[in-house]
Amino acid sequence: MTDFAANRTMMVDTQVRPSDVTKFPIIDALLTVQREAFVPQSRREVAYADVNISLGAGRVIFEPRTLAKMLDAMSIEQSDMVLCVGAGLGYSAAVLSRMSEAVVAVEQNSDLARDAEAILAEQGADNVVIIEGELPAGAAKHGPYDAIIIEGGVENVPASLTDQLKDGGRIGAVFMRDGLGECRIGHKAGAHVNWRLAFNASAPVLPGFEAEATFSL
Repeated sequence: MTDFAANRTMMVDTQVRPSDVTKFPIIDALLTVQREAFVPQSRREVAYADVNISLGAGRVIFEPRTLAKMLDAMSIEQSDMVLCVGAGLGYSAAVLSRMSEAVVAVEQNSDLARDAEAILAEQGADNVVIIEGELPAGAAKHGPYDAIIIEGGVENVPASLTDQLKDGGRIGAVFMRDGLGECRIGHKAGAHVNWRLAFNASAPVLPGFEAEATFSL
């Protein structure tokens, strides 16, 4: 029988801490949230592996290192209202729920949204609300947000999302180009978001976040 608690500790000790993520709120959340509960049943044996875990249809749960380093770079605070875009089965939302005041998690796949809602309730993440809807639309009626995390790859981040960020807020996303990716953190100042490179990462591009097509003669 798999010892998931031991695997959770090993994940933190061998993947997260060696990546220079040592802030207590992040470590505590990763040690507490049962990652295996948020992956498909067929993938539970590898729930704590250092890979993105497939949810099907090009969707993934971020590998632990990617999520941890993104949260570290975004400096999530206990008073933050956070928008999680591409919630999947709710793992990132559950981790964020232990680090922030409240989480709004958007998922456009109705099956994933329904299952995420049930799992989050079972796990006691009662400060998370699941919204079923198109990912690039976010959830403006619950904003503006102190932080936005996009769980998946992007080629472009539409203004429909960054407009939901508070002045001074932060947004994290994995930008993909030609199969290579990097996590960037954006800081909003007035009407503009200033992006900076945080670390290398990779994830399939989410629907609605593809680069706009360009044409030339």
